[in-house]
Formats: sequence, structure tokens, C-alpha cells
Amino acid sequence: MADEGFKRKLTAILSADVAGYSRLMAEDETSTVKTLAIYREVVASLINQHRGRVVDSPGDNIFAEFYSVVDAVQCAVAVQNEIQVQNAELPNNRRMEFRIGINLGDVIDEEDRIYGDGVNIAARLEAMADPGGICVSKTAFDQIETKLPLGYEYLGEQSVKNMPKPVGAYRVLMKPDAAGKVIGEKRFLGKFSRKMALATIIFLVIIAGGSIGWNIYLQQLKNIEPASLEKMAFPLPDKPSIAVLPFVNMSGDPKQEHLVDGLTEEIITALSIVKNMFVIARNSTFTYKGKPIKVQQVAEELGVRYVLEGSMRIAENHIRISAQLIDAIAGHYLWAERYDRDLKDIFAVQDEITKKIITTLQVELTMGEEARLVEKGTKNLDAYLKALQALNYIYQMKIEDNVLARKACEEAIALDPDFARSYHTLGWTHLMDVYLGATESPKKSIIKALELAQKALALDSSLSFPHRLLCNVYTMMRHYEKAIEEGEKAIALDPNSADANVHFARTLIFAGRSEEAILLINKAIRLNPFAPTWYYQLLGNAYCVTDQYDEAITACKKALNIQPDNLFAHIFLAVAYASLSNEDDASNEVKEILRLNPKYSVKYFGMTFNYEDKTDKERIINSLRKAGLPE
Repeated sequence: MADEGFKRKLTAILSADVAGYSRLMAEDETSTVKTLAIYREVVASLINQHRGRVVDSPGDNIFAEFYSVVDAVQCAVAVQNEIQVQNAELPNNRRMEFRIGINLGDVIDEEDRIYGDGVNIAARLEAMADPGGICVSKTAFDQIETKLPLGYEYLGEQSVKNMPKPVGAYRVLMKPDAAGKVIGEKRFLGKFSRKMALATIIFLVIIAGGSIGWNIYLQQLKNIEPASLEKMAFPLPDKPSIAVLPFVNMSGDPKQEHLVDGLTEEIITALSIVKNMFVIARNSTFTYKGKPIKVQQVAEELGVRYVLEGSMRIAENHIRISAQLIDAIAGHYLWAERYDRDLKDIFAVQDEITKKIITTLQVELTMGEEARLVEKGTKNLDAYLKALQALNYIYQMKIEDNVLARKACEEAIALDPDFARSYHTLGWTHLMDVYLGATESPKKSIIKALELAQKALALDSSLSFPHRLLCNVYTMMRHYEKAIEEGEKAIALDPNSADANVHFARTLIFAGRSEEAILLINKAIRLNPFAPTWYYQLLGNAYCVTDQYDEAITACKKALNIQPDNLFAHIFLAVAYASLSNEDDASNEVKEILRLNPKYSVKYFGMTFNYEDKTDKERIINSLRKAGLPE
């Protein structure tokens, strides 16, 4: 090339583009173009301030060069910080995040334009960067390692399109507490004395753990304070106990939250079927979502020994999932894994994480559990997310949310007619119509729920969820023997399911076995310490049936603290107050009942709350009359 008269030089190249630009344009071209124009000016100004120059800016890309790698990286950090400030003024779905790649390389300089492999590598590094993040090549890293108050994560040798050799890459860690750290096995070993390095190498060889460097870096990065057995909110179970924290959405796109949450929920669901484990319910672990928490705190508040945490990044059709299993009592990581896969392989990653947890904790599986761990409901991500969305709507226990839940289920079935979960969730919407007084024909709604539960089981007989639905349906039909049989099946298939225990408890209340129901609900609250409102509302029901009215008031108030518009909590609070002759409070509760459902009456309560013991039923109905509920 030199013979052809090209001028060459060594320079630092910065390449930046907008993450999710196509989505932004598809949703609102005008706003996207305006925002991009403003942000281009911001970036160009910062490049100029750091002694660089913009070489080209096609589409949403910006290429710049700097004589100094230090200047280039300082500029990139300034850009990301300023863009973050600018984005704070925009709605989440309109925020524009840049990915930045930086390389130090040899380029061809021709009429103020630069070309060559040095530029191409910068562009490839940009594609490796996270939205709002910076990725630098090894050649650039070697110049800045000790010169800037930043940290770095070694990503290894990356294969780069159209490059004959892999390129070493580093992620720039901009948080203050990362300053001075170089994460990754390769860099980690270089910081030790020769003696310690040799000992570490021997250790690695002995355990033959390909991911040990990743584990060691995590222990360096995050100092875990051991959880205290004395501070545990509950005694530790006599089996491996675990809380799966909601995975963090690293994509910068709020629309991906359902998919990331779904990953967490599937791992919890899979672990819950293993009878030799103790698994905290989703409802409790998701209370930590988006909050800065310590593993020690989680373990102590939920009463568990092990905690799983992780993150997920989604870029087009690619996912990067990281997961770490922590022994909170010992205060160290048991393992950490990273999975770089196509989006369509997300269910396979869920399986791998679940099986690795079970193997690490040395939990023995039955043949049935092994078989059920590999079964999948659907490969259609959109159908899966619709079903998950529907379940979240149902848990709100409101008429309007129940309508949305049914719509989401129907959309899921249209996307995948063989997805069993969609049918039993749709069945729940019909049963909720009965509970909420939102159906003109309770009988037809109950029959529809029955048919949908049976349809779900015909598609997948291994599921616990349809048995829970049948348990409730048969209870409504006053077929208590069948209901109890279905409730027992649901718990046998999903022994760690707090919800399965509570659904069965509900049946026992109506079957005249409320004392047993109270035990089951309290067991469920142990599995789900931050229990949802309906646990406490049912507990209030059981306490009312057993004449424990003070306990009923406490339980119903807990339900209303979680969800002030819980119709059933107000109903049993009215029963408890009236039974204790607290007429004013009972009357106030009736007002709340009628505010939530102006058509609610004593007659409707009698139709939908079918206590087998007629004495129990009459006593509660008389309390509602005494409270002032219309006939």
C-alpha cells in the first residue's frame, strides 16, 4: 500500500451509533430525527473539547479521530454522561442511547478521511458495547490502563468480521467504585506476585474450571458480607433454600422488561417443582426489583441460604445473560456463568441455569422431576409474554384488569394454539368474573373455566396450574372431594408453590377444614414472605369461619395495606367487625364494598361462597346483614 502513495498514520478512532435506532424511527421519525440532531451537536462539541475531530457522520453513526487515546476515552465518557443527563428529560421509550467503540490503529489518511482496518475494528467494537457503554480494543487499553479513573472488564479475544485475527476487547466501567479494577482472568493473574500467580494457576488446573476466572473476578468486584443466622426473619429450612432475584434488564429498553422478568419467573417455576428444595416465590423476590440491595439483606429477610442474581442484555436477535449463585451464609460466589446466544435459545439458557443450580446444591431429582424440567410450554416468545402479562393482570383482582387479562390470553392462544398455559390462565379470567361479580351467568363462567382447565391438561398433563384452577372450579360447584383431589395433585406437582398451597387452603375453608387451611396459608407465607393481598384475604376468611375475629381483622388489614381496593378483604373485615359488634367500622366496610361493586349483595355472597358447613355460611351471612350489606 505504501508503494501506491497512501499516507498512513497511527490514530485513535472513536465510532458511535444509536442503539435501537430502527425502533425509534419506526415509532416516531420526526422526534427521532430532531433528537438525533440535538445529540449530534452535543457529541461534536465534546469531541472538539477533547481535541478530536469528526471525520464522518452517516445516518446515526459518528466517526471521530484523536491524536491521544486518553483524549478519546475521556471524550467517550463525557458523551455518555451528558447523553444520560439529556435522556432524563425524555420519556423512557424515546430515550436515545449511544454505543461507543474505540481503537488505536494504523489508518489511511486521504483528504481528511480515514480508512482501513483501524477504522473497521472501532466500528466492530462499537457493536460489542452496551447501550450507554464503551468498548475499547487491547491496543487502546494498553495506553490508558493506569491513566484514567476508570475500571475495565476484559471480554477476551473477539472474532471480528473481515479481520484475520481475533481482537482483544475491554468494556469500560464508568462507576466510581470500579476505578482501578481490571476484571477478567487474564488481567487478574498479572496483579499477583509470581508465587501467588503460580498457586492460582495450580488451583485452576486442579479444579479444571473454565469459568473460575469469572468467579474470582466477581469475588474481587463485590465484597459480600455474610448473612447472619441470628438476624434471619425465619429459621432456615432443612433443605437447600434459594431466592432468585429478578434479573436486571441491561438493554436500556423498557419494552424488554417482560422478557427479562419472564426469564426470572421460569427459573423460579422450574426450581419450585423440586420437592427437595425450598424456593421463595416470585412475588417476594420481585419486591427487590430495581432497588439497590445486598445479598446479605435478601437472605436475612427471606430466610434463605442461597441467592441467584443476574442480568440480561438484548440486542436485536442476540442475548447475553449472566447469572451468579451465591452462598449468602458463607459470603462467597459458588459459580458465575455468562451465556451469549441467539434470542430463540432463551429457553435453553433457562434450563441450563436451573440445572446448574440443582447440580451445585447437590439436590437429587426424581425421574418425574427430571422429565418435567426439560419440558417447555411454547417456543413462541410473544405468546409466552402475553400469558405472563395476563397473569399479572389477574393478580390485580379488579374487573377492568380481568378484561385485559382475557384479551392477553386470547392473543397468546392466537400466537400458539398449543400453549397450555394460555388456556388455564384464560380459565382463571372466567372464574375471576364470578368472584368479582362481573358475569351475568356465574354457572356459564364456571363451566367455561372447567373446560379451559381440561384443555390445558390435555395439552400438558405435567402442569400444576390447571389442577389449581380445577380445585377452585370444583369448589365453586361444591364438589369438594374432587376439589381436594385436584388441590393435592397441584401441590404434589409443585411442592414449593406458595400459590398452590393457598388455592388448596381455599378449598379446605369451604369444605369445613379451616384449621388445616390456616396452617397451609401460613406455610405459603413462609414460602412467599412478601405475600400478595389474596393470601391475607383468605386467611381473614379462615379466621372468620373459626371465630378468630381479631386475627381476621389483622389479616384483612394486611391485605388492604397491600391493595386498598381488595373487595374480599373488605367483605371479611365487615364480617369480623360485625361479629365483634363494632357497628361503625362494619358499616364503613360495607360502604367500601359497595363503592367497589354497587351491585354486591348478601344474595350474591351466598351464591359464590359455598361453605359446606351451612352453620358457618349462615353465621357469616348474618354478620354481613348486621353490617348493613343489602339483601
